[in-house]
Amino acid sequence: MAASTSQSTGSLPSGLAICVTLPDMFYLPELVTGGLVWILVASAHAQPPNPLGWVMFVSVFCFVTTLLWALVFAAGGHRNGPAWAAADFAYHALAALFYLSAGVSLAFITFVLKSADFRIYQIDIAAVVFAFAASLLYFIHAVLSSLRWKHF
Repeated sequence: MAASTSQSTGSLPSGLAICVTLPDMFYLPELVTGGLVWILVASAHAQPPNPLGWVMFVSVFCFVTTLLWALVFAAGGHRNGPAWAAADFAYHALAALFYLSAGVSLAFITFVLKSADFRIYQIDIAAVVFAFAASLLYFIHAVLSSLRWKHF
């Protein structure tokens, strides 16, 4: 089944159509990468707690919000209209900005502290990679959502 890059004007997908239409097919990869950031940061030492607290907030907030957002779209709870398209763009742009800031702060902390335990250091590096992957996915989703909003 080929992915549809555009829908009819004035239409937002619902049901299983969110699995095969752009930008909505990014929901699952966003959930996976965000969940991995959440798991990896939670499994490492929380030193210093403040920047890692921000990373945990971003990963949990974006995971829960993306899951709820995808469920609303899948259940057809949204209304077709430019307001929903604009909200979709606004949320994904904010999530991309949040994940970018979380990835930068996590990379800085990982670089500066260089844990003596190599396993913890590897976990921190993996969390940084997935944080930047999540920010890229949310950014692509935001760009494609803005294009959809523009055609409303």
